[in-house]
Amino acid sequence: MARVVIADASPLIGLAIVDGLQWLPHLFGEVWLPEIVRNEVLPGKQAPGEIAIQAALSAGWLQVWEQPFPALTGLDLDEGESACISLALHHPDPVLLIMDERAGRAVALEKGLTITGTAAIIGMAKQRGLIPVARPVFETLHQADFRIAAAVIRQILTRIGE
Repeated sequence: MARVVIADASPLIGLAIVDGLQWLPHLFGEVWLPEIVRNEVLPGKQAPGEIAIQAALSAGWLQVWEQPFPALTGLDLDEGESACISLALHHPDPVLLIMDERAGRAVALEKGLTITGTAAIIGMAKQRGLIPVARPVFETLHQADFRIAAAVIRQILTRIGE
């Protein structure tokens, strides 16, 4: 079981859109993000979810990893994904990586990391009783132009009995 949870930008933004950041401390305790990811999600431009993400940082369960770790090079990923994967690879404890982007997930899996994403977290929230139903949460994300593959949504809804 992962003792360290590291989040990329997309899941944080998606969960903030559906008021779901509050589920993360119930599901995982502390959640970490590399500094570059913090800079992506808190651009100071009133981006979607920015206020909720700042509140999570202020609450202390969402924390910025400030210790240096080696950068990954030669990958066709954005800086946030690369930083999350590098931090996960160099952390001494088992890590769960929260990441949505297909390319980043593929690299993480190739490197033997354990991953989850926004859709699975919505499913976990339903299973743990944090939300009564998941379908409206997915609908809200869809209306906000947050993309999750229909097949992934169907799989989660089937797994949680909706």
